[in-house]
Amino acid sequence: MSNLVTRVLVAVVGIPVILLVTMAGGFYFYGLVLLIALLAIHEVFALARAKGISPQVGAGMTLGGLLVTVFAYFKVRLLVIGGLLLRGIHVPFPSMAQSLLILYLVALPLIMTIELFRGKPGALMNIATTLFGASYAGLFLGSLVGLRELFIPEDFPVYAYFPVHGTAVPDDVAGLLYRWGGYTVITLFASIWVCDSAAYFVGRSFGRHRLFVRVSPNKTWEGAAAGFLAALGVFQLARVLVLPYMSVADALVCGTIAGACGQIGDLAESLLKRDAGVKDSSSLIPGHGGVLDRFDSLLFVAPLVFVYLDFIVF
Repeated sequence: MSNLVTRVLVAVVGIPVILLVTMAGGFYFYGLVLLIALLAIHEVFALARAKGISPQVGAGMTLGGLLVTVFAYFKVRLLVIGGLLLRGIHVPFPSMAQSLLILYLVALPLIMTIELFRGKPGALMNIATTLFGASYAGLFLGSLVGLRELFIPEDFPVYAYFPVHGTAVPDDVAGLLYRWGGYTVITLFASIWVCDSAAYFVGRSFGRHRLFVRVSPNKTWEGAAAGFLAALGVFQLARVLVLPYMSVADALVCGTIAGACGQIGDLAESLLKRDAGVKDSSSLIPGHGGVLDRFDSLLFVAPLVFVYLDFIVF
């Protein structure tokens, strides 16, 4: 079976699952992203070990998992606070930003302390790689959960988009709002997938000028331009069909992030693999390589779209 056929078969099975879980949202989507993040962290650490570095796998995976969990803030808060209140316990609960800060303030000295007792050579690189792996995969992928959970009444400017009166948000409005979140994440996925496909096929057919020979010699400027335009088109189409909260300018910004930063994320992951002397981050996904190989663009795109929508649009 050819590599292309294998890739297509895996996509036929995997894409519907991702889409269904994305629309379901909640802890289903959180669980999927958490699994992907932990696998990606494991692959980063495998690349580091190929360079003779000894990252702290347990500490890094734990930090990465907690970073993803922080972005499920409102659901975790409701679960924790609700459970404590049932037992008559009242405790303060930090905000999402405070939770991230606390996590790093605790994790950094803890990881340094663990390294003190490991007796492994290259302490500086071990500590740095542990923090990098957890942040690169955990923090960046965690922002995808944050993006999905932006579309709830507690974290969305409902009154700017719906003619709602009073403090209570009707169930039908909350349901539509949450579907907007699912459509937004799916649009993000689609823009990256279409960008990759357009860049690949146009690059193979018409590519003449190499984009970044030192890192990825097969990529071309022609392919990159086609991928960029394709990503822009996906967001503009989604704005018309399923994302009425987006303006033309918002879709242009998000499409630019997907089309430009997504390809930079791909090149950045290729740089890590080339430095480690491997072709793929792993062989976990038949025909696609590893989790990092499949989601490298998303790692750069998701946090930027999250920041843009959360802090500028909403």
